[in-house]
Amino acid sequence: MSTSADAAPVVAPRPRGGIGQAVGDSLVVAKRNLIRMTRIPEMIIFGMIQPVMFVVLFSYVFGGSISVGGSLSPAGYREFLMAGIFAQTVTFATAGAGAGIADDMHKGLVDRFRSLPMARGAVLTGRTLADLVQTALTLVVLAVVALLVGWRTHENGAKVLAGFLLLLLLGYAFSWIGALIGLSVRTPEAATSGGLIWLFPLTFISNAFVPSVNMPAFLRHIAEWNPFSATVQAARELFGNFPPGYRAPDAWPMQHPVLASVIWSLVIIVVFRTLAVRKYRSASV
Repeated sequence: MSTSADAAPVVAPRPRGGIGQAVGDSLVVAKRNLIRMTRIPEMIIFGMIQPVMFVVLFSYVFGGSISVGGSLSPAGYREFLMAGIFAQTVTFATAGAGAGIADDMHKGLVDRFRSLPMARGAVLTGRTLADLVQTALTLVVLAVVALLVGWRTHENGAKVLAGFLLLLLLGYAFSWIGALIGLSVRTPEAATSGGLIWLFPLTFISNAFVPSVNMPAFLRHIAEWNPFSATVQAARELFGNFPPGYRAPDAWPMQHPVLASVIWSLVIIVVFRTLAVRKYRSASV
């Protein structure tokens, strides 16, 4: 009579490798972060309040005092403004991304992920994808508010959608900067401060709120080659929000804003994703 020793041994399935594992693991982490956001709705609500305040304040407080293309029309300024507000919203999400990753590091969640057979970069990729979903939701709400205060687009739906996709691409690129900051500090509070301190000069030394031609020469050159400005300019072009009489600056990113926006965003993703994953691996040893 044969014994059980003759039976074939049970072998545990080998984990997937390469791109398949990385994608699958990233989606699992993204789902985990999205579920967490739904359980803490104030994270989403508070994230929407600030951009809505910017829309209302700039539209009604400064709208009649800032000249755009030789016009002081508040309605014209609202259309000029909104691309800048949209871009500012997606980039300010960087601070939240950094704080979330710093919080995971502080609570030891990263150590738990290390014990699992998963791709190392999946933790960061999943987090940034979840932040991208939250940013998209915020943009939808903000667009509705903008329509209520008088913002309108003057191009076809495909171009308008392309404008929003460029904004989301910029937001995703900047979330990798936030990820690197979150991995480089010790507390979520430091990540929030570190994620905002450089964003204010980046967004205000740009064409988001006023035309760059009105700036001093040295600031104008910075603003025109600012990746943030390229996306704002591209969104205005795709939304049809240039005011009558407006002439784009001669700088290459301002003359080819859509291409410049894509190039800037992809370069930021490649550079800062590489740095963030390297930092994550060195912090996990």
